[in-house]
Amino acid sequence: MNEFTLSGSERSHLESFVLHAPSGRESCRAQALLWCDEGEPVQEIADRLQVGRQTIYNWIDRFQQREDAALDARLRDAERSGRPPSALGIVDPILDALLEQDPRSYGYSANVWTAGLLQQYLRERHGIEVSRKSVNRALARLRVRWKRPRHVLSRRPDTWRQAKGG
Repeated sequence: MNEFTLSGSERSHLESFVLHAPSGRESCRAQALLWCDEGEPVQEIADRLQVGRQTIYNWIDRFQQREDAALDARLRDAERSGRPPSALGIVDPILDALLEQDPRSYGYSANVWTAGLLQQYLRERHGIEVSRKSVNRALARLRVRWKRPRHVLSRRPDTWRQAKGG
């Protein structure tokens, strides 16, 4: 794959891009392309950047295939589908309106909302599966501060007399 060559403008853009790249990944890719253009062996470049040889070839192919795009877009990762953030935009308004209500009015046998109860409510009433951590993050975004309810009220331990000297 030594036939990879850059035009003069591509080379000068890549050289300045290496210095001012918004991310390290893009800067690394630009540097690899510059070294390939200088004729360095792909295996040496891969070893220097601690990536596989095939990765360098993939970067070259992607750079050449995106000829019509801007330079930064040619170096950037492609958009990938993934699990969409489920709690970010959907759960916040529901919880914001719900926290003003009493859980007993929804048939729960608790007088305060807990993260687990909110998770159960979202699953049962709205069909939204979220983790307890997502509920806690949503509550933090809503700036809700609460204490975890105690299920055992303050009871004296059996040894309280000994602690008081009796």
